[in-house]
Amino acid sequence: MNHTKASAEENPFEAMHARFDLAAGKLGLEPGLYQILRTPDREITVAIPVVMDDGSIQVFTGYRVQHSLARGPAKGGIRYAPNVEIDEVRALAAWMTWKCAVVNVPFGGGKGGIICDPQKLTKGELEKITRRYVARIMDIVGPDRDIPAPDMGTDGQIMAWFMDTYSVHQGKFLPSVVTGKPISLGGSLGRIEATGRGVMICVREALKHLAMKAEHCTAAVQGSGNVGLISALQLASIGVKIVAISDIAGGIYNQKGLDLATISAHLAKTKRLEGLDCGETITNAQLLELPVDILVPAATENVITSRNAQNIKARIIAEGANGPCTAGADKILDQKGIFVVPDILANAGGVTVSYFEWVQNRMAFFWTQKEVEDRMEHIMCESFNAVVDMARRFSVSNRIAAYMLGIDRVATVTRMRGIYG
Repeated sequence: MNHTKASAEENPFEAMHARFDLAAGKLGLEPGLYQILRTPDREITVAIPVVMDDGSIQVFTGYRVQHSLARGPAKGGIRYAPNVEIDEVRALAAWMTWKCAVVNVPFGGGKGGIICDPQKLTKGELEKITRRYVARIMDIVGPDRDIPAPDMGTDGQIMAWFMDTYSVHQGKFLPSVVTGKPISLGGSLGRIEATGRGVMICVREALKHLAMKAEHCTAAVQGSGNVGLISALQLASIGVKIVAISDIAGGIYNQKGLDLATISAHLAKTKRLEGLDCGETITNAQLLELPVDILVPAATENVITSRNAQNIKARIIAEGANGPCTAGADKILDQKGIFVVPDILANAGGVTVSYFEWVQNRMAFFWTQKEVEDRMEHIMCESFNAVVDMARRFSVSNRIAAYMLGIDRVATVTRMRGIYG
């Protein structure tokens, strides 16, 4: 495959549009509505000048895209990474629109990012970048407008700085402007585990659907961050044997099963898998092609493409990351009969509990972890069944079914609201 074709395949905004077009066609979406739902409502690019610790001034670039506000305020994370670019942010914002609609929480989709390398910045520099970014996008965010959250390269501390900056400017304490905050500042119990737990629930429901037993299954998990490690631990808790896990540098494989307690303790200390001696060393590419029952790509986008999809041996793929499979890979995976739980369903546990956090902040009343987990489980199971039912009724893949479900819900509300002007 030539480089140009590979680049086109791996453009996340084009991938989102390819799936959107298929789903919209199946739904018979009218042309005007098609144009509205395909186009982001608002995008903003901001310059973020910062005085660095050495006294020099650097200007960083930040983005915020609000894809849709039809069903409620925009919702979506902010990522800090050196490779952030506008098409990626647009795609992630659109995926958030469909994701929120699939799990039926009253949000639209948003996403933000700053081009920077958080690993190379001091805590003070990160705080300055965050606070200046908030000041620049102040007019378009808020508890009833757009509610950011952590994503790659950001965490609860960054959300605390975001919330503080916004609250200071507004002259009142407004914890509901962001989710993913520390518990002491209004964060929700169960939020850290939510995405990984949602992956497990989807896999558990997929196993039931396929008449497979968890205790007879093996799984490989790409990624050992919040989503990857917690997905692995949660899957192990229902009897699945985890045989491989990885980080950005590579992975560990042991067909007899990995010692997750040792791996968790090591990651808590070092943040890396390097130095562990509990299996053979493999690359991230090799992990994807292992002979396992369940594959959880929970690291980054575009890891399963038309170039390696034919080599995937798993029976179930549960997408812990956003966009791990390209549109070019979809057809191959479908032809191989692989049961894909798409990202806009599989990793929606995170946004579901983010919604719970926002609700708790608005009420100033907090739920127990069991209440959070029970409510999330109900929503995830209901959403899984709705997607599988849509796939059966329209004879489409789970991914296109999920898009159809999400698009139909946004389209219904857009028709009801009408076009103002």
